[in-house]
Amino acid sequence: MSGAPEGSVTIVTQTRVLKGQDHAFAGWQEETKRVIAGFPGFIEQSVAPPAPPAQVDWVILQRFASTQDAVGWLKSPERLARISGVQPMLAGRDDVHLVRDGAAGVLPSPVSVVISTRLKSGQEAAYRAWEQRMTALQSRAPGFEGYRLEAPIPGVQEDFLAILRFDTQEHLESWLGSPQRTAMLEEARAFIDEFHTRTVRTGFEQWFSAPKGGKPPAPWKQNMLVLLMLYPVVFLFGHLVQNPLLMDRAGLPFAVALFIGNGASVLMLTRLVPWASRRFDWWVQAASPRTTALGAGILLALYAAMIASFMLV
Repeated sequence: MSGAPEGSVTIVTQTRVLKGQDHAFAGWQEETKRVIAGFPGFIEQSVAPPAPPAQVDWVILQRFASTQDAVGWLKSPERLARISGVQPMLAGRDDVHLVRDGAAGVLPSPVSVVISTRLKSGQEAAYRAWEQRMTALQSRAPGFEGYRLEAPIPGVQEDFLAILRFDTQEHLESWLGSPQRTAMLEEARAFIDEFHTRTVRTGFEQWFSAPKGGKPPAPWKQNMLVLLMLYPVVFLFGHLVQNPLLMDRAGLPFAVALFIGNGASVLMLTRLVPWASRRFDWWVQAASPRTTALGAGILLALYAAMIASFMLV
């Protein structure tokens, strides 16, 4: 998809599934995707499974053309029927929030925390004053990449919703456990009725940078650059290390040697993919169809060149 239409919104659902129910929940979610596809204004859905220990929830993003369309789905008999059928698989309550799509998208950073806050009656002014001071404080935290606050939507969402974005899990955890934030939360007890946080991690986006106020790269572009680095790493490690050293010389079983190779590949990719992303930044962030086609053509040519070269080894 090239981008969200003007005024589009995203339903962000975070839910925790009982142990042993992940497969059944994934099947339920696929069926739900078929149901929602027929609703007015529906644009797209993406589902992120848990990634313990940082993210223990399933995260479902459902994008609609307008708030009215999103609310229509949330209140529909079809959705309510689907929700009643999934309850035995779930642990605790769902968090369901409606977020207006901005230029930077909903979750453009490698790691985000979604913070739900329900206020005591008549305390909105105190909360907003406190929130301004909290915003100024957290913006100076190492690794901070962005913040947005969504006000309650009567009849749909009763909580204030904050999305706080950081570049790494370590920086996020450092801020969440910091003395400054702890002191601010203690102060907020006077006007907050309920407060909880849930962490969300993204996939390959942790390896790609987006400009300030820009969108993260399209997933297919991310995948093409990952493949550009993954293929030579896997081939060369297998040819130079895995087969001659780990298997022939050390006598390790193929399954063990392959696991070691995969681990080494992941470690190398954390360096190589950002390097490739920077060199293809002109293409990763391109909106022009001509530039997009040019970059894809260059990558396809590089794939072919590598295959031809490795066939001679």
